[in-house]
Amino acid sequence: MKSRSKKILNSLTTIIVVMVVILAIMLVGVRLFGLQVYSVLSGSMEPEYPVGSLIYVKKVDYKELKVGDPITYLLDEDTVVTHRIIEVLVDEEDPSTIRYFTQGDANGIPDAKSVHYKNIIGTPVFMIPYMGYVSNYIQNPPGMYIAISAGAILLMLVFLPDLFSDEKGSKKKPAHEKEEPSHHS
Repeated sequence: MKSRSKKILNSLTTIIVVMVVILAIMLVGVRLFGLQVYSVLSGSMEPEYPVGSLIYVKKVDYKELKVGDPITYLLDEDTVVTHRIIEVLVDEEDPSTIRYFTQGDANGIPDAKSVHYKNIIGTPVFMIPYMGYVSNYIQNPPGMYIAISAGAILLMLVFLPDLFSDEKGSKKKPAHEKEEPSHHS
């Protein structure tokens, strides 16, 4: 019975570890490939990017952007927005300065302010529905505390069984105390 419950515990622990690794890759590991991850918190881009989605954004050369492209940009120091370009305006006095006028797909009117090219983070390349809720939850209290606690519990589940199995396992005799094979004549 104990070996069956130990197998179940090991299987469950393995599944949880795999899920945590996948989640870590989805939220942080993608940065190794030049992607940034953002949670969609409003419905301004529905149905393309539903509320609660996780969007993956890659850097883009601002000069290649055109009307119809979705862009992710800094609205201010604390706010990141993803909207669609509805007009591109090149400054007449300084052609290297480009401004983009945007609008959310679900919004009835264009955004009030244009987006300076220096504020563009990139363009969304794909999204995962509902994962933004998870990301947002574990990045803020109390979800952060729950995630840290779950990680600590997971570590205990992985390492504690090994510690106890060595103590209760079969006690082997040290090499110098091994019995010599007996010879019968």
